Amino acid sequence: MGFKIYIDADACPNLIKQTLFKVSDRRKIELILVANQFIKTPNSPLISSILVPGGFDVADEKIVEMVKPNDLVITADIPLADFAIEKGAVAISPRGKLFTSQTIKQALAMRNLMTDLRDEGSIGGGPPPFGPRDQQHFANQLDKFVTKQLKLEQRI
Repeated sequence: MGFKIYIDADACPNLIKQTLFKVSDRRKIELILVANQFIKTPNSPLISSILVPGGFDVADEKIVEMVKPNDLVITADIPLADFAIEKGAVAISPRGKLFTSQTIKQALAMRNLMTDLRDEGSIGGGPPPFGPRDQQHFANQLDKFVTKQLKLEQRI
């Protein structure tokens, strides 16, 4: 059985979900959305949605429970990406940032630094608004990952 794609769906932009729906259908990849609110999905045997109770990190914990090596997790949550990578998965942010075992520790350190700076009032705000360039970067990273995984699976 092939790899699966999990989406940390509560905060994932709709444009990214739409891209993933198309890729799932076109490339025949199972796609699982995990959220603490209802998320509308296309009628497809490959696409499912898991509704978890509200609460801090409940969706993240469900994804970590289900993810397996070589799966892909779509999340902007760097600690979730770290947990997924520890289980042998790969993570991509909705903005197209690829998290691997080689890059995740630096991303965690940067996240922690930025949190500290925001907490002390040195900086404010969050990331810039999501835009077309982010969507294109995500689509490119997704295509690279999916193409590589499908080629690996064909060799087995």
